Amino acid sequence: MKYIVVIIFLSFASPFLAQTKTTYTYNIKEKDTLKLDVYRPENIEVNTKLPTLLWMHGGGFSIGSRDYVDDAQLCGAVTKFGYIGISVSYRLLRTGSETQFSCLCPKVDKIETFKQATIDYLDAAAFVVENAEMLNVDTTKIIAGGSSAGAEGILNSVYMKPYFVDNLNKYEDVKFAGVLSFAGAVVNASYITKANALPSVLFHGTADQLVPFASAPHHLCDPEKPGYLMLDGSKIIAEKLDAFETSYYFKIVKGGMHEVAKIPMDELDEIFEFFEKTVLNSEVVQTKIIKTKTL
Repeated sequence: MKYIVVIIFLSFASPFLAQTKTTYTYNIKEKDTLKLDVYRPENIEVNTKLPTLLWMHGGGFSIGSRDYVDDAQLCGAVTKFGYIGISVSYRLLRTGSETQFSCLCPKVDKIETFKQATIDYLDAAAFVVENAEMLNVDTTKIIAGGSSAGAEGILNSVYMKPYFVDNLNKYEDVKFAGVLSFAGAVVNASYITKANALPSVLFHGTADQLVPFASAPHHLCDPEKPGYLMLDGSKIIAEKLDAFETSYYFKIVKGGMHEVAKIPMDELDEIFEFFEKTVLNSEVVQTKIIKTKTL
């Protein structure tokens, strides 16, 4: 149980369900102490193992936190559905940079940021798997989830480990059962295959100006800009899943921009009904919902 330190324990009521929150340190990397918050139903029995949402917050790899109000609310809310919710910290490598993650940020720096975020997320997942009994986690039913930069991080972690990770053996026990992505993309969707495709919930706006809806440059950068980097967004991912006859729930917002990355708390019932059918009961469900953005 390397790096395991219980920082805080509290119990509180929410509009969803009474729950407990416990904070652990999962790794220390130079000046960064990386923590995760574990939300569990209150009075959970010792030997109970529950499906788990492993959540990565957004913020352009420069801002945000695991306990930001929306992220904490989501991870607490999933206990209503019989899940453990875990919100993770990771290194915000673009903090303090003049270019942040813009079109002026060199492509090589963007790739390195994606790589280190992938490694941090997989380190958090490895900690969860190693301590699954203590955390009440069913390691066969871990949903990788994130929004915006976090969605990019989890999608790259799920599908592009061979590209970003040098020592794959370190994460051989980490298996994901599903994906929850709000406005996310992968660096290269060709890494998604029939063998590794997972049941996925994808939300995305067709006019997203930061993370491409289909295949387009990150931040819609012009080719002559240092930060020109092609990414494959939710549309491309959904097409892959459709072709592989893998389950997906694809919510398209026509005209929607990057605000679609916001966690849709009022749609959690539909989202976790999908995971109940596909991840917990192994059904194949392919759903596409098209909504037009309203002013």
